[in-house]
Amino acid sequence: MKVMLLKDVYKLGRAGDVKKVADGYGRNYLIPQGLAVLATPGVMKQTERIRDTAAQERARLNQELGAVAERISGLELPFAVKAGDTGRLYGSITTVMIAEAIEKETGAQIERRQVDSQPIKMLGVHHINIRLTMDLTPEVVVIVHREGEPLESAYALTPEVVADAEVLEDFADLKAELEAEEAELEAEELAEVVDEEGASEEETTAEGSQEEISDQA
Repeated sequence: MKVMLLKDVYKLGRAGDVKKVADGYGRNYLIPQGLAVLATPGVMKQTERIRDTAAQERARLNQELGAVAERISGLELPFAVKAGDTGRLYGSITTVMIAEAIEKETGAQIERRQVDSQPIKMLGVHHINIRLTMDLTPEVVVIVHREGEPLESAYALTPEVVADAEVLEDFADLKAELEAEEAELEAEELAEVVDEEGASEEETTAEGSQEEISDQA
C-alpha cells in the first residue's frame, strides 16, 4: 500500500514523503499512530503544506535537542555482567537499561524506543545510535565486560570474534533442540511399542480364555 507520511519516521522517510509499505505495517502501525495516511489524490494535494509544517517542527526540535545530542555523543556506558565461556550473556542489556544509563550519566531523559538497538547478548563494544530526531542521532558506546574483569577486556572481543561466538551459540541451541526432538520421538515410539505389546498380550490372553471355555464345553 502507498501512504503519505504525516510525521518523520526513522529509517522510512520524512513528513510529506510518499512511501510504499507492507499492508500490515501501514494499517496496524503507521496509520493508527497518526504517522501516515493513505496516499489518496486528495491527500497528495496537501503534500507541500505538510512538508513545510514538518520542516518548521524539525528545526525547532533540532535546536531544542542539540545540546542533548552533544552531551550524549560518544558517551561510554559500561556494563559488568555474567557471561558464559563464549561471551554470551546470562540475560541481556536492554534498551531500557541503556536509556537509564544515559539518564544517570547525563540527566537526559531518553525513551527506550529511541535507543536503536536489539537487546545486547554478547560481551564486547557495541555502538548504538540514539534517535533524538531525524537529523540528530548521536552515538553512544556500550561496553559490556565480564564481572571481575577490567573494562578493557571488552575491547579484545572484535566483531569477528563476537560473530563467531554467536554462530557457535546458535549451533549449540539448534543441536539441543534437535536432540530434544529426537528424545521426544523415541519416547513416543517406545510408548507405541509398549501399547502394541500390551494389546497383543490382551489378545493372547483373550484367545487362551476362549480356548479354555471351549475345552470345558
